[in-house]
Amino acid sequence: MSKAKALLLATIASAVGYFVLQNFDLPGLSQFTKKSPGGGSAHSSTATETSLPVRRVGETIRVASFNVQVFGESKVQNAPVMDILARVARNFDIVAVQEIRAKSQDIIPFYVDQINAAGRRYDYVIGERLGRSNSKEQYAFIFDTQSVEVDRLQLYTVADPDDLLHREPLVALFRVRGPPPEHAFTFTLVNVHVDPDEVQQEMNVLDDVFLAVRNDGRGEDDIIILGDFNTDDRNLGELGQVSGIVPVIAGMPTNTRGTNQYDNILFVSQATREFTGRGGVFDFMREYNLSLDQALQVSDHLPVWAEFSIYEGGQAGRFAGREAEVEVK
Repeated sequence: MSKAKALLLATIASAVGYFVLQNFDLPGLSQFTKKSPGGGSAHSSTATETSLPVRRVGETIRVASFNVQVFGESKVQNAPVMDILARVARNFDIVAVQEIRAKSQDIIPFYVDQINAAGRRYDYVIGERLGRSNSKEQYAFIFDTQSVEVDRLQLYTVADPDDLLHREPLVALFRVRGPPPEHAFTFTLVNVHVDPDEVQQEMNVLDDVFLAVRNDGRGEDDIIILGDFNTDDRNLGELGQVSGIVPVIAGMPTNTRGTNQYDNILFVSQATREFTGRGGVFDFMREYNLSLDQALQVSDHLPVWAEFSIYEGGQAGRFAGREAEVEVK
C-alpha cells in the first residue's frame, strides 16, 4: 500500500438495536433513528431480524448496487417513480444505494415504506452526509430482514484525513439468515461513489480502502466493493490490480441510455467462492415496459447485481464483534 495514502477507518457505532441478467425474471417507517457517533444512522425496527421467519426461494441471495440519481424530495413526491424504485428493490436481498441527496432524513424511511407496502420486511442502515460542496450525499444499505441481518455495531464510514476521496465509503457486515450461524455466509459490503472529476485518483485510493477493510480485525475474507465507479471494468486503476480481484460486470453498459459502464461489483474470486457466477444489469426500463423518458425519471443508472450462496465457503467474519478501527499506511 502507498505510504502517501493515510486513510483511517473510523467506526460509526450504532447505539440502537440496530437483475438479473437482462431479461431474466426473478420469482411508513415511523420509528425513530438514532444518530451514531460519527454521523451515521441505523434504523431500529419493532421486530428484530432474528425473530422474523426466513423468507427465501432457493439457497442463494442477490446483492445489488443502485445509484438512484439525486435521490431527494422531488423524486419521493413522484408516485410512479417511487413505485418503480420499490419494485426494483424487491428483486434483491440487499441494495447498496448511492446519491441520496437531501437534508431531510425521511427519504430512505419513506422508500422502505414503499417497498414494504407489498407485505415485505425491509430495513436499512445509512451513513452520514458527505461531500466537499453544499450538495452532500449519503450511502445506504436497504435489506430484506427475512433473508439477511446486519451487524449494526460494526457499521462504519471510512474517514479520510488527507481528503483523497470526495465521498468516503460506507462499510457494513452482513450475515445470511437461515443456515446455522457457523455455516451462514458472512460478508462485508463497501459502498462507493467515485467522483466523476477525480476517477483516476480515487480508483488509485480504493485499493487501499479494500485492503484496509479486509484487514480491519474482524476476520472476514469476503470483501465486496460495489457502487458507482464512474469507469468501466477495463479502467479500474490500482483497485483492479488487487491480487485476484474480479468485476461482475464486464463489457456491458450500466447507464439507462445503454451507452456507458459506470457501476460494478468487485471481490477477490479466491476468497469469495460463494459467488455463483450469476450477475448482471437489471434493466428496469425493459422489465417494466418504460419509455426512455420514464426510465430516466427513475435514474440514469441501472442496478447491477450478483448472486451468492447462502453457505459460507471460507472464513466467517466475527458477527456482532468489536468495533473496527484501522489505519492504512
